[in-house]
Amino acid sequence: MGYRRRRIEVFSLSFLDCICCGFGAVVLIYTVMAGQSGIRRVERVDTLQAEVNRIEIEVLDGTRNLVQLRNTLEKTESDTARAAARTQALSAEINTTREEALRAGATSMAQRDHINKLKADLQSLEQGTKRLEGGAIQRAPAGAQVRAFRGTGARRYITGVRLTGKRVLLLVDRSVSMVDEDLVQILKLRNQPDATRRAAPKWRQTLDIADWLSTQLPPGSQFQLYAFNTSAASVLPDRQGKWLDSADPKVLDQAVEALRAIAPEDGTSLINAYSAIRSLSPLPDQVVLVTDGLPTQGAERGVRRFVNVNQRARLFDEAMRSLPPNIPVSVILLPMQGDLPAPHRFWTLARATGGNFLMPAKDWP
Repeated sequence: MGYRRRRIEVFSLSFLDCICCGFGAVVLIYTVMAGQSGIRRVERVDTLQAEVNRIEIEVLDGTRNLVQLRNTLEKTESDTARAAARTQALSAEINTTREEALRAGATSMAQRDHINKLKADLQSLEQGTKRLEGGAIQRAPAGAQVRAFRGTGARRYITGVRLTGKRVLLLVDRSVSMVDEDLVQILKLRNQPDATRRAAPKWRQTLDIADWLSTQLPPGSQFQLYAFNTSAASVLPDRQGKWLDSADPKVLDQAVEALRAIAPEDGTSLINAYSAIRSLSPLPDQVVLVTDGLPTQGAERGVRRFVNVNQRARLFDEAMRSLPPNIPVSVILLPMQGDLPAPHRFWTLARATGGNFLMPAKDWP
């Protein structure tokens, strides 16, 4: 009986098990490697995001510093321009003073002779006046002015600032800049007591101007006296918004004395000053504005540490647009040093409305 040879299978079950185990091991290795690579990728993304955030913070800080530097540069340029203007004004004043001193030394003898001649002419005129008064049959009637004003300055009546309206509004600037024409002195005086600010020479001249204007009111007219800084109000609070009789000397005295009791303070809002014009009914037919420069505040009061020339010009134009039409505005300007655009702006205002413009001497009226 012969034996049959057994058939050998190459791909047996054991061989297939080994192949599957090896393939599974390879898949497991790649899975572990892919997971580790994903973790490293996330860590790198987090690192890059932190770097981006840091750079963004640096950019924001740089932007803020750039804005501060731009503001500082603008203020420095404005201060430089103001200092240059003041230097030029001081240089011109020094040259003028030197020339006057030279002229005074050269002409003192001629001036003395001229004074003696004027004294002789004055005595002759006084004698002639006495003769005329003694020979007059009747005297002229009394003047129409209710109040009198006696100033110390050399008043020359060629300015054309005349009060001719039936309802005259006097607008007087009472901001802190009215204490002096020099910015440094203004900063020194703004924190001084009220009595010190009221005694400042520029404010005393303002009071004298208002006093003189009260003597020039036409007969039969009405008036109001408003003072303004960041807001505007009548100097007589119980007469707010009411027209007063210019023929009543008691009311005139009360208004002028009330203005003398005010101390200059705060900034200047020209648009709020013009709002006083609209608050009166009927509207005035003549306004006299006594001020010293372009406004520093708008309609709403705000804390402004620094206002440059361009911003003040925009505030002036804004106030101009709020001015009621067909009302002549005469301006008496007591200019500040370095405020170069102010005279031209206020001259334009007076010309556009049909008023007059005056920059008086320091001893006027």
